[in-house]
Amino acid sequence: MTAAILFVSFAILLLLSVPVGIALGLATLISITYSGAMPVEFLAQELVTSVDSFPLMAVPFFILAGEIMGRGGITDRLFGVANALVGNKTGGFAIATIITCMFFAAISGSAPATVAAIGGIMIPAMVRMGYDKRFATATVAAAGSLGVIIPPSIPMVIYGVVGSTSIGDLFIAGILPGIIVAIGLIIYAYYYSKKMGYKSSDEAFSWRVFGKTIWHAKWALLIPVIILGGIYGGVFTPTEAAVIAVVYGLFVSMVLHRELSITQLPGVISAGALTTATVLIIVGTATAFGKLLTREQIPSQVADGMLSVSENPIVLILLITLLLLIVGCFMDTLAAIIILTPLLLPIAADIGYHPVHFGIIMIVNLAIGFITPPLGVNLFVGSGISGLSLEELSKAIIPFFIAMLITLFIIIFIPELSMFLPSFRG
Repeated sequence: MTAAILFVSFAILLLLSVPVGIALGLATLISITYSGAMPVEFLAQELVTSVDSFPLMAVPFFILAGEIMGRGGITDRLFGVANALVGNKTGGFAIATIITCMFFAAISGSAPATVAAIGGIMIPAMVRMGYDKRFATATVAAAGSLGVIIPPSIPMVIYGVVGSTSIGDLFIAGILPGIIVAIGLIIYAYYYSKKMGYKSSDEAFSWRVFGKTIWHAKWALLIPVIILGGIYGGVFTPTEAAVIAVVYGLFVSMVLHRELSITQLPGVISAGALTTATVLIIVGTATAFGKLLTREQIPSQVADGMLSVSENPIVLILLITLLLLIVGCFMDTLAAIIILTPLLLPIAADIGYHPVHFGIIMIVNLAIGFITPPLGVNLFVGSGISGLSLEELSKAIIPFFIAMLITLFIIIFIPELSMFLPSFRG
């Protein structure tokens, strides 16, 4: 009965448009008040103890680093490199936008931040180039999902903490799957551009121009090299890498690029703090929610239920995928990871999935949730930038959704894509 009250109250609160973090906390509070099995102080304790973690300190610093770099002139330089590389191809502007999202994903660790940083510049630019506004917005919204797949990734940090899995291994495991997802999006963007007759720029590819744009963007391009190279080289931990990203981002944006002034810094820090507060409230309340589920033995019941359907690994992983895709439509990614990892990871391990590979599968699944209504955050951000209605954008995103779904199945059934690079770390 306690579990039923927990889920029903959570669903009602979501329907009332209560923010996810608050809804999780209130549902937990209602349930423990009803059951009387735990003191009310349990929720307050979890809000503190759940975020008292050294690996979790990476989250606010990666968020702040993304804010700094988004306002420090880095986006324009990254697009310049991508456009010089593929701008002369059919649909080159759309393809360059997806590649720019890949670059920015290796800096921000957040899908909505990637859409906001790239979309504000690229959606109006694509429309000026003759692209349909719905296609332009859908391209950025879909490619923005790469922000949580390509490292560094905030959801990977959360999964690593909850699933007791190496965050460094998760980071390096996400590189090839992220590239595969990007290729899927690029293939559709090229097909649609060719069908609609979106011409490339008249300028032929030039190594001189390409080299010039790389030199112009050298400090921006060094950011993922420093962050990921330092982690994989054993120089620093992911948490220390997040701090270094903030310091380096400040130096590049304020001293080298000089596009972020000291008067703008309070606004940047304020925006980062607001996002961090939202994330950590979700982490705290979702942890309490998940522990209450564990107390009610819901994880073992879910596992038994799935195993009673079939013991075939393919059937089970498809059931898990379907569950994650549905959950991604209605629940925040971080909350879903905290609540579902303890439920699904043991099942995945029983059918032979490595925790790192399953983490990538889970994150790619939930990344698709960023573009599926009703809670598709990337759709809301894209809609806010372009002025399109959510219904229009939801229709335009369908082909990109299919492309991401196909790449998800490739990642699920070819584990080497996720496990090849981590194997070199021993």
